[in-house]
Amino acid sequence: MNNFLRLMKNEEGATAIEYGLIAALIAVAAIGAMSSVGTNLSGKFNTVATELAK
Repeated sequence: MNNFLRLMKNEEGATAIEYGLIAALIAVAAIGAMSSVGTNLSGKFNTVATELAK
């Protein structure tokens, strides 16, 4: 019973899960931002290529 009570009071696992969730959220935000920047950059390169081809 003492082991079970110690396990219930232990918060190290919860902290690790929280850090994992924060890292996942940052990764999703970074992927979204990079995708948007990549699309905009691709459009700019296409505009420059079209102007150079004239």
